Amino acid sequence: MQKNNGNEAERQKKMDDENDVFHRFLRLLAEYRAVHREDCRSGQGPSYGVPAPVARHSVSNIWTGRICKGKVQIMPHDIDDPNSQPHSHLPSDPVLRVRALETILTRKGLIDPAALDEIIDTYENHIGPQNGARVVARAWAEPEFREALLTDADTVLAKLDLNGRQGEHVVVVENTPARHNMVVCTLCSCYPWPLLGIPPGWYKSDAYRARAVREPRKVLAEFGVTLPAEVAVRVWDSTAEVRYLVLPMRPAGTEGWSVEALERLVSRDSMIGTGLALQPDDAAALGAQR
Repeated sequence: MQKNNGNEAERQKKMDDENDVFHRFLRLLAEYRAVHREDCRSGQGPSYGVPAPVARHSVSNIWTGRICKGKVQIMPHDIDDPNSQPHSHLPSDPVLRVRALETILTRKGLIDPAALDEIIDTYENHIGPQNGARVVARAWAEPEFREALLTDADTVLAKLDLNGRQGEHVVVVENTPARHNMVVCTLCSCYPWPLLGIPPGWYKSDAYRARAVREPRKVLAEFGVTLPAEVAVRVWDSTAEVRYLVLPMRPAGTEGWSVEALERLVSRDSMIGTGLALQPDDAAALGAQR
């Protein structure tokens, strides 16, 4: 009887492992589809250069827009511009292989392209940066919640139903006047999906993954973040075992604001560490441009 139970457990584990691999592959397909599809501005790798003209591009999401002197600013790595020369965020071979695999699996009836669109829609519109922004805003507004989040993020996020796949173990690191945190995945694109949604293309680029570790201040400056020399920069390497979320500093002048109002100050990049929380006037400008 014990031997049979052991065999059954092994078969179940094998099935679970196979399902997990297949699920991860679906996520990979969805991620590639989202990055490369026509209306995904973050599909380009970072060129980190001169900001693109505001008038030529519209902002579709408050959590991924940027502000410069009170105006919405779209960075070069956020747009598909044939005149720009961004770094290639992934070699062409993997892209072709993923597309080939998707075609084969679709023809064999193992996946439905509509299901991939459903995954993309879910992570962009239902599971995305707005979840992380809500967590950050609540941490700003509620000291006890902030302390619990910094001490044991997994427990807090599980209670909020914000854990799950690609977010099994999350550590929250807090920015302070003395230290700025920045997250990178040097191996691939490990990222807290339940909190931030689908990772932007630049996050997976060879340029960002290498330079974020080697010269973080230069990379931050190219994202528009210039820090005083006395502020230390700590780079965290996200992995499949541990994913990081940055808790940005709360902007001045927001005392007494509600959690809902504070959410509008939290951008996706500020939770990665390549941006700062918006100032109140900046959030109002971004809202006006939507």
